[in-house]
Amino acid sequence: MTEFHLNTRLRQTLPRGRVTATRPAGCPTIALHLFDPAVLEGPLSQDEARAVQVAPAYWSFCWASGQVLAQYLLDNPGLVKGKRVIDVGCGSGIVAIAAAIAGAREAVACDLDPDALTATAANAALNGVEVSLCPNWQQRPGHFDIVTAADVLYDRDNLPLVEDFARAAPSVLLADSRMRDFTHPAYQLLATHEARTWPDLHEFEEFNTVRIFGSGEAAGEAGFAGTSQENQLQQPLDRQYR
Repeated sequence: MTEFHLNTRLRQTLPRGRVTATRPAGCPTIALHLFDPAVLEGPLSQDEARAVQVAPAYWSFCWASGQVLAQYLLDNPGLVKGKRVIDVGCGSGIVAIAAAIAGAREAVACDLDPDALTATAANAALNGVEVSLCPNWQQRPGHFDIVTAADVLYDRDNLPLVEDFARAAPSVLLADSRMRDFTHPAYQLLATHEARTWPDLHEFEEFNTVRIFGSGEAAGEAGFAGTSQENQLQQPLDRQYR
């Protein structure tokens, strides 16, 4: 898939938009076709940033949680090496690409947005790896050893996924920058990192703090980076967000 096709899709949201190959600051190993802010006069205005967030081409920005989770896999390749991995809500594909680079037997990128899958295929090719595509989590192809997901829980309609992921695979890794009080008995806090959306949307500072949670084997293999108090995540699912 060429930049021309990605530009055509992007301009449905930003008429002056175009993509360029760039490396997100939070995971510079991986190159991605992302929105090129150079087409604008200066940074995105508040109105333009709002337009992106209201009717977003999610795949054209690399969100903080995706960068942090991708770098986490690169730093801890044993979590995915030789395993079958599915990344849900893949966006630009950065996490699935990181899994492939880290040695996953198969990395599958899953997203309801067909443009995200198109971008993921282009970005995988840019990095010289193969990533399989899946248009729907409920239609995932077969069994997986680990599920990954970044910033998919901001929508309360997605809450059942927390338990669904844990039932579907022996390991789960979640990264989230939107929910400060995520608690679930199946998940442990593994790490906290700072990152910014790339290109920067000038979001509230609180959205630049990314927390990684693990369930099952992923939690045991990675070890716990949080304090013992932070890791005692025992609130039921229906109370996890305030």
